[in-house]
Amino acid sequence: MIRYGDEVASIARPLRDPGDLEILLDRAAGARVVMIGEATHGTHEFYEWRAALTRRLIAERGFSFVAVEGDWPDCRRVDGAVRGGADPREALVRYDRWPTWMWANEETVDFTRWLREHNASRAPRDRAGFHGLDVYSLWESMREILTWLREHDPDLVPAALDAYRCFEPYAEDPNAYGWATQFVPASCEDRVVEMLTTVRERDFGVWQNAEVVAGAEGYYRSMVRGGPEAWNIRDRHMDHTLDRLLNHYGPESKAVVWAHNTHVGDARATDQSEYGEVTLGQLARERFGDDEVLLIGLGTYRGSVVAGQTWGAPMESMPVPPARAGSLEEILHLTAPPCGLFVFPPAPGGPDLLTTVLPHRAVGVVYRPERERWSNYVPTVLGERYDAFLWFDESQALRPLHTLRVDSREPETFPSGV
Repeated sequence: MIRYGDEVASIARPLRDPGDLEILLDRAAGARVVMIGEATHGTHEFYEWRAALTRRLIAERGFSFVAVEGDWPDCRRVDGAVRGGADPREALVRYDRWPTWMWANEETVDFTRWLREHNASRAPRDRAGFHGLDVYSLWESMREILTWLREHDPDLVPAALDAYRCFEPYAEDPNAYGWATQFVPASCEDRVVEMLTTVRERDFGVWQNAEVVAGAEGYYRSMVRGGPEAWNIRDRHMDHTLDRLLNHYGPESKAVVWAHNTHVGDARATDQSEYGEVTLGQLARERFGDDEVLLIGLGTYRGSVVAGQTWGAPMESMPVPPARAGSLEEILHLTAPPCGLFVFPPAPGGPDLLTTVLPHRAVGVVYRPERERWSNYVPTVLGERYDAFLWFDESQALRPLHTLRVDSREPETFPSGV
């Protein structure tokens, strides 16, 4: 690790308060899209500093909206709140699809309350929005479409109702739908396409919900087959949604995106590309150009995190043990400030830290700390995957709005106990 010491010292900057983010704001001056990642979906520091940077991008650089790795209907309620509705906390606490803690947390409450206050002094057309990019809300989006059409365009209800009834036998279980399409000709794809064609551009919100239904139908149908197709459907859906939002806000609009590092980072700088996967960050660079996209990764060496041990399990505050030997995180633990900012030179190349393939931690909503040493790492060329990186040597679990279980095991001794 000694060989990286001088390199890290030459490019690392201490991160003490939001004023230290100035260099990132300068780098973002010509960007239309700034994507801010996270190495987990449950770390306080990631949410706190992502919000701090976003506040400055909106207030000082005129960014138009925040688009997150969340569901469109849930985030639409938050969008209404930040534009002058009720307290955003009321909208956030209503998130009820697992993993609820991703957005139903105190850190997001703090940010959205700030956004509501910021918007209060601005004309309606200039207010910054809060939107969801993800593809999971098939049934919620179907209900949103039917509700809107019954009130505003009842002649179009039959096409939407036909699509909704196609999904009814699966009792809102996406796995049941996905498996059914593998064994019998049960696909709802044609009816969804017909509905999408019918409602397209009637209303931006209902159009987007129809796009979610179309994306979700393909995602769940592909998911049970395995391989990269389902992942790519999801990331391409998020890319298309981001593009629609930018077009909706107008030619001068600019977006901040919040998502996991595995979506924000460029897949071509990781082994994701070897498996045939694309990422939102890669697609944005291809769509808008490298000069108009700023990709920011975040990472941590040790601490605690909110996650579940299996999909749908109760959320817990779990230990995050020290990163494994030879990883990017261990290198930064030994050489970087405890809280640091790295902004990479725009030209290719650079020091070994930015050009060498290194294991880089990635913790999802499902996490098993005892498997840490042989999983949860993505081989990464740091300087190609991101344009900048925020580093937190020790981090803490975020603060969910719903009930949290606490795992009291200490990260320095877990899992061996010695």
